Amino acid sequence: MADTPENTFNAEDQEDLSLNELDEHAPHHPAESGSNRFNEEIPEKPKSSAELEAVYDVPVQVSAVLGKSSMQVHQLLKLGRGAVVELDRKIGEAIDIYVNNRLVARGEVVVIEDRLGITMTEIIKAERN
Repeated sequence: MADTPENTFNAEDQEDLSLNELDEHAPHHPAESGSNRFNEEIPEKPKSSAELEAVYDVPVQVSAVLGKSSMQVHQLLKLGRGAVVELDRKIGEAIDIYVNNRLVARGEVVVIEDRLGITMTEIIKAERN
C-alpha cells in the first residue's frame, strides 16, 4: 500500500474501520475549527457615516407592493379603464417594500399632502449567503 497522509480515507481499509475511526477521517465542519469556510475576512461594520460616503450616490430601485393577483392572459386582455383587480391583501395589512427586487421591509401606506408614501413598520433581516 502506498504512503497516504494521516487524515485521508483509504477505501481498502473501509471494512476495518469502526465508527470512531470514521469520525477521525470525516471532514470537520468549519464552525468546529473556528475558521471561515473560505478563510475570508469578515468585514467590519462601518463605524461612522463617513465610511459609507462611497456608496451614497449608488442608485437603488425602491418598490412598494400593495398586493398581488394572478390571472390568465385572456382575463388581462379584457381589462379596461375602471376595471378592478382584486389583490391578495386586506385593508390595513402591511405592504412589502423591496430594494432592488429584494424584500427589505414591510410598511403602511400614508398620505403626504397630495401624494402617497410609505412608512416602514418592520425591517426584514435576510440571511447572507
